Amino acid sequence: MKCTAEVRKIGDVAVVDLTGEFTIEKAPGLIRRTVGDVLDTGTRNILLNLAQVTYMDSAAGIGELVGSYSSAVRRGARLKLLNAGRNIFHVLQLTRLDTIFEIYIDEDAAIRSFREFSTRSGA
Repeated sequence: MKCTAEVRKIGDVAVVDLTGEFTIEKAPGLIRRTVGDVLDTGTRNILLNLAQVTYMDSAAGIGELVGSYSSAVRRGARLKLLNAGRNIFHVLQLTRLDTIFEIYIDEDAAIRSFREFSTRSGA
């Protein structure tokens, strides 16, 4: 299965719909490049939708998530996860990354969470 990363905008949030098996052979750098491109547009709210991700290895998957999160934070942006499947969520728990990432199962709630933070912080 081909790996893809499609970006759609909902207000000031870029939703990145990821699809496929994210392995070093099939998708090296795809997540990080896509997040970098979104950040280059000036967007500071990024939601990675993992609903159609069937597998993530440690490099092209989990490592890319961590690298993308770090890049976003360095640039004053926020990156959150949506629809992490059971296996991916389990890996995030085992690695304690679930304490770093905000993870949502409902897209509307995830979108609202960006707005609620902006309202609370006065942004």
